[in-house]
Amino acid sequence: MEAGKRPSPEELLARIERAARGKLTIFLGPVAGVGKTFAMLEAAQERLAEGVDLVIGWVETHGRRETEALLEGLPRIPGRDLEYRGKTFKEMDIDAILKRHTSLVLVDELAHTNIPGSRHARRFQDVEELLAAGINVYTTLNIQHVESLNDIVTQITQIPVRETVPDKLLEQADEIRLIDISADELIKRLQEGKVYIPEQATRAIEKFFRPGNINALRELTLRYAAQEVDRQLDRYREEHAIAGPWPVREAVVAALSPSPFSAQVARSAARLAAGLRAPWIATYVEIPGQHMSQAASDQLSRNLRLAEELGAQVIAITGNNVAEEILALARRKNVTQIVIGQPLHKPISVLWRISVVDQVIRGSQGMSVYVIPGAAKSREAARRGMARSVVVERKIDIRPYVETFLIIAVLTVITKLAQPYVPSLFDITNMALFYLLPVLYIAARYGRSPAVFVSIVAVLAFNFAFIPPVFTFVVADLRYLVVFAVFLIDALITGTLAGRLREQAERARRREERTAILYALSRQMAAETDMKKLLDTVVKAVYDALGTSAVIYMPDNTGSLKILAATPGAEKLDDERERAVAYWVFENGQFAGKGSETLAGAEGLYVPLKSEQTKLGALGILPVEPERMALPAQRRLLEGFAGLASLAIMRLRLTEEARLASSVVESERLRTALFNSVSHDLRTPLASITGAITSLEEEGVYDVEARQALVSSIKDGALRMNHMIGNLLDTARLESGMLKPNKDWCDIQDMIGVALRKVGDALKNRPIRIDIPAELPLVRADFSLIEQVIVNLLYNAAKYSPAGSQISVAARKADETIQVSIADRGPGIAEEDRDRVFDKFYRLYSPEHVSGTGLGLSICKGLIEVHGGRIWVDAAPEGGSVFTFTLPIEKQPTIKEPVVKEGVDRAC
Repeated sequence: MEAGKRPSPEELLARIERAARGKLTIFLGPVAGVGKTFAMLEAAQERLAEGVDLVIGWVETHGRRETEALLEGLPRIPGRDLEYRGKTFKEMDIDAILKRHTSLVLVDELAHTNIPGSRHARRFQDVEELLAAGINVYTTLNIQHVESLNDIVTQITQIPVRETVPDKLLEQADEIRLIDISADELIKRLQEGKVYIPEQATRAIEKFFRPGNINALRELTLRYAAQEVDRQLDRYREEHAIAGPWPVREAVVAALSPSPFSAQVARSAARLAAGLRAPWIATYVEIPGQHMSQAASDQLSRNLRLAEELGAQVIAITGNNVAEEILALARRKNVTQIVIGQPLHKPISVLWRISVVDQVIRGSQGMSVYVIPGAAKSREAARRGMARSVVVERKIDIRPYVETFLIIAVLTVITKLAQPYVPSLFDITNMALFYLLPVLYIAARYGRSPAVFVSIVAVLAFNFAFIPPVFTFVVADLRYLVVFAVFLIDALITGTLAGRLREQAERARRREERTAILYALSRQMAAETDMKKLLDTVVKAVYDALGTSAVIYMPDNTGSLKILAATPGAEKLDDERERAVAYWVFENGQFAGKGSETLAGAEGLYVPLKSEQTKLGALGILPVEPERMALPAQRRLLEGFAGLASLAIMRLRLTEEARLASSVVESERLRTALFNSVSHDLRTPLASITGAITSLEEEGVYDVEARQALVSSIKDGALRMNHMIGNLLDTARLESGMLKPNKDWCDIQDMIGVALRKVGDALKNRPIRIDIPAELPLVRADFSLIEQVIVNLLYNAAKYSPAGSQISVAARKADETIQVSIADRGPGIAEEDRDRVFDKFYRLYSPEHVSGTGLGLSICKGLIEVHGGRIWVDAAPEGGSVFTFTLPIEKQPTIKEPVVKEGVDRAC
């Protein structure tokens, strides 16, 4: 690889996509009988001997013994039975092949048309699905089935071939093996019955397999194969960044229309591009204000789809002048060759208007123009009007014309009545200017056609009312004819320009609307954080923009597709058949359904939702006009919705994955901190307990008082461990969200009393000051949980305050809460640490190295917040810290006489 030469991101992506696809090998021959299937089976036997896992998906031997002999030892997947018109036919079982997922599959007759009811209409589409699944394919093809060569083969053989394969598939082939024999040898094989049965062979030799035909097809095959070899060489140079001569590349553009002749233009452009080894573009110029018939729309869809199959980039343009738009596109794309069609019989409009072809030729400086003449129509077809079946129709609205008559009539009456009173103002010149006003108004409001009409009506009214002799259309003074002509020309030009400006503004408005829809959708989706709301937003946007019902299928936990969002009227898209189509789109990442060539019998059209490496689901619509959805502009809009939806879905998924990853990281951090803390803090009481027990085991060494001290040490260590383990369990319950307080009416004084008795040993040698009013209201809380909060705060005060220092416990009513405070005379807490002390495992620095897990205050915070209160810490006025928490006061019911329990606890 050349130093410093790096592939572009597009090249890298293309390489990755090619690496993921299966490898396609095509055995290409000029005609049937040259030995393509035989050569494919021979190659398969060689691969099998090398240990390659392969199967036969479909092979036609046509009863040839030599070919059948090569089938021995090759694994074969049986075909599936399909019923059609009362008969049973065999077709390749693509599902069984995909399930088998072998390394290599043999598929004979690539151009074959499948029986109706199959997944795809054509076998080459089956092969494309196998390749997309990463399965290598060996297949056979005759040159007459190549789409771009179809009309050439028909011209050579005089026999039309209806089954064709798009050139794009051949361009993607990794290897093309040319299978060829001489014309004499092929005819000999035909005569010997090795190709067809004798009766068929005789007819074939007389019609198709003539020596001239065979040699012409052989030459065509050789040329096509040579072009494919050149493409493979170019691909190899690009992939390996090999330096070499890079001449200026040719580029071809083909101008298509709703005419049936455009198919011939597309094929000619494809051949020209293939011969020049150049990319090519198929373009269609849509004229605003014109509406095509259904037949024209269908034909245009077929022409554009054909161009795509031939490998073209399809670009739809909107403009008023077809020739100017074609030339502008050609200049933008650095096109050197333009291919355009022209009918044999020119319309009568060429007498006063330059044809599109002539305009393109005149403006094509620096470009070559190839004019393809259209085929002649029969007189009968012309008589029936078939030649005009794709002529653009206009929707006639009489309102502009009625309004024109009214405006001109009112203007004429007003000016005629006012002229005698102000003759200098209403002379002939000014009158002509007055009549230009309705021309501008009508043109700006309704467009060019009404503007032309109002121009003519204005001239007639002007002549009728003001040019002598008045109230007749006769012109006595011929000089006025010049005035009429100039006025009419001015009106036509002005009206046309104003109408064109209106149409351009309308086109800009429609483009802005589409852009605004996509922009608004992107903003709405960016703000959504809920998957269900996001999907509802997408289907609603599709419904508003396209006027079609829409659904979104996405897989559940079992992998089955479920509708997660739908608009009203989408019930037809919710059944097993539609779900199967959506699943195919989901798995294969391709369009399918009504308006496409795959599973066209479905009610809906489905678009894959996918990212680069992830299958997300399928967006389905119920198209009102299926043929319109085949137009590139409509498909691009639908792909735009699918692309935005896919990005938003991936954003939510990645956000959730990031959240889970963050939770995992946090859990790991807590686990590490927990082990570090627990391992240290459990070791101290365990060492104390172990030492005391060891001492007690030594009989006769310690007296009763010493032994009692050792037992107290064991008890103290056990209590500390119990408190520590209780804190760990409480933390786990809070983290899991499983902690649900069992609330009841309680007296805060009772809670404080129970807590003081529990931590009595820890508070020894420390005076306790209690300040609790007698008439505090009851609180609704979980007695044991609030008691645990007070215990933790008392333990904390005992640990951080010196022996002999006072600990204060107070409670009071503050607004609608009960406020409990516990103050110590310890070192206090710096202001910047007062929020952090409630974090898990956070411990303040202490010169005395106070032990603990750092969970007590965190647990307090969690338990208080579960009760709807809050907790905080302040500095005590006399020094130390004051921990305060609140509990909300709820409206108390009528309380019966309280029942006092025996012992340390009193129920409230």
